[in-house]
Amino acid sequence: MSDIEGVYEDLEADVSLEEFREAVEAKVEQMGGLADEETAAMLVAHEVGESEVGGIADIEPGMEEAKFVAKVLSIGEKRTFERDGEDEDGQVVNVEVADETGSVRAAFWDDHAEAAIEELEEGQVLRIKGRPKEGFSGVEVSVDDVEPDDDTEVDVQVSDTYAIEDLSLGLSNVNLVGLLLDTDSVRTFDRDDGSEGKVSNLVLGDSTGRIRVTLWDEQADLATEFEPGVTVEVVDGYVKERDGTLELHVGNRGAVEAVDEEVEYVPESTPIEDVEIDQTVDLAGVVRSADPKRTFDRDDGSEGQVRNIRVQDATDDIRVALWGEKADIDVGPGDEVALGDVEIQDGWQDDLEASAGWQSTITVLESDSADTDAAGGEDGSSDENAGLSAFAGDDGGNGNDSSDGETAGSGDDSSGDGDETVGADADSDDPSDGEELEFTGVVVQAGDPLVLDDGETTMSVATDADVGLGEEVTARGIVRDGRLEANDVF
Repeated sequence: MSDIEGVYEDLEADVSLEEFREAVEAKVEQMGGLADEETAAMLVAHEVGESEVGGIADIEPGMEEAKFVAKVLSIGEKRTFERDGEDEDGQVVNVEVADETGSVRAAFWDDHAEAAIEELEEGQVLRIKGRPKEGFSGVEVSVDDVEPDDDTEVDVQVSDTYAIEDLSLGLSNVNLVGLLLDTDSVRTFDRDDGSEGKVSNLVLGDSTGRIRVTLWDEQADLATEFEPGVTVEVVDGYVKERDGTLELHVGNRGAVEAVDEEVEYVPESTPIEDVEIDQTVDLAGVVRSADPKRTFDRDDGSEGQVRNIRVQDATDDIRVALWGEKADIDVGPGDEVALGDVEIQDGWQDDLEASAGWQSTITVLESDSADTDAAGGEDGSSDENAGLSAFAGDDGGNGNDSSDGETAGSGDDSSGDGDETVGADADSDDPSDGEELEFTGVVVQAGDPLVLDDGETTMSVATDADVGLGEEVTARGIVRDGRLEANDVF
């Protein structure tokens, strides 16, 4: 066995012996006789090992060279451009390629561009050598050498329309159909060149997951044209990463359109009893109570807003603070909701609470709250919702906006209209105006108004009595406008 073959045997790279011999001979010639074949072989082996990557996910900007095998997903159009100081125009074709670890845009220049248009096909497997760099939509590879590899199989989907679970970093020309779960307002910003840009966000879901869609400039206003619950198609998007999470971006070449398709979205959620402080989780359940929206002043003089709801699943219940635009969402007792990316924080009385800021998704699912069966079950017996904790009402809010860091205030708002029945019989009569009433319940909101909960009904009580959260008290007085004006509290 020759020295070259001995070094080749130890080489962990996908290169033929013939190619390795040619590289060694070129290295000997390059060094002008300063290295023998064995030394040159070791140098070539080191260079080959440095450039051979385990997969597309290992390619990083700044690498001198990367060699990898990938499947062609899509072939772009050939574009021509003028080069500075040269008479002949340049040309480039962008080809989307992928392996099991991810995808990347490969730029084919000049002669390679012509060959890409004439010879490449979607689904073809290529062996590529090129120089990685940071591109517009992530890492790109400027191709130096490429050849077909018919003997290697790459298990990657080639499709015009993707499911959310099929997306990977670097994908472009992405079409995706999903259920619109949430929208955001359009925001403006100043670019470094002095121009003004616009950006907005959507959240889409399908049977495989959920993803945030970022709309730029001309596409940003599309966020105001759709309402949650419709099905839309993203056309010509590209995948980027933000804070370790994939996002689908839509620029001026892309679009978002409403389509007449049924898309199933089944949220995966963490049981409320399992949540821990400082987690970011998905929750799902039924709204037990909902407070009015409150506004507050931040330290910088701007005005914020927050609304507290309490959500219950089969395991427990938790207060959820809806901040900013999330406070405007039309949600109330009995609604089934899916809460995505909410932060678990330390709340009132050392209880845990969830905070839904700009990054969160609030989706109102179909609700049976208006049906008699939702309160009592088909046989008239109470279901799991009827056994809600006496502490499931809100404490009036002393939450912190995770995105603003400001205290919204506490103890000054009613948890509802005062006559909302939760889990009670659908035929029960609410107290009429002017009726004398004695009501006993647990204090779930202190202050004025006081809010009591007897396990079935919450009652708003106008009083200046000094009572604390969790106490069981009795209020006696006259009902006016759905509120008990108490003469005695004991």
